[in-house]
Amino acid sequence: MTLPEYLLNLFLVALVVLQVRGHKVTKARLVFPLVVTIWVCTSILRGIPTAGNDLVLVVGGTVLGATLGTLAALATTVRRDGPSAFAKAGALAAILWVAGIGARVGFSLWVTYGGAPTIARFSAAHGITSGAAWATAFILMAMAEVATRTAGLYLKARRSGAVIERGGLLRSPAVA
Repeated sequence: MTLPEYLLNLFLVALVVLQVRGHKVTKARLVFPLVVTIWVCTSILRGIPTAGNDLVLVVGGTVLGATLGTLAALATTVRRDGPSAFAKAGALAAILWVAGIGARVGFSLWVTYGGAPTIARFSAAHGITSGAAWATAFILMAMAEVATRTAGLYLKARRSGAVIERGGLLRSPAVA
């Protein structure tokens, strides 16, 4: 894992802390995580490997990320607070979010500190042709996790009938 990948995962953990605390749903709070994640991922991603079963691994990682993000959104309550929406992640949402991040970081550390031969054997046995396929799967997993969670929060906020204001990222909301 590169420094930008570690920083992205650290940023995603920080999002969990903010979500558990709760926050007002604003356009900035919805767009900012997407922009940061897409920027970091596109600066790291150099293409999508398609040889052998590489694409199967990449799609699997992406689907896993989308599933974790969707479940985290479902486990986050969004309620109307006056004209605005207020989101608060529950324990399950935090666990799912950290599980996705932990899987990526744990895999990277395992490969770096002794697991590489095992992954090489697994990859050879299953037609995965390069380490780039694994990296791409994890990068797209992170993107899908953030995108689906954000989309879920947006939909819940809209369904609540609340107005999604322009608002800032750091303003502390009034909790009712």
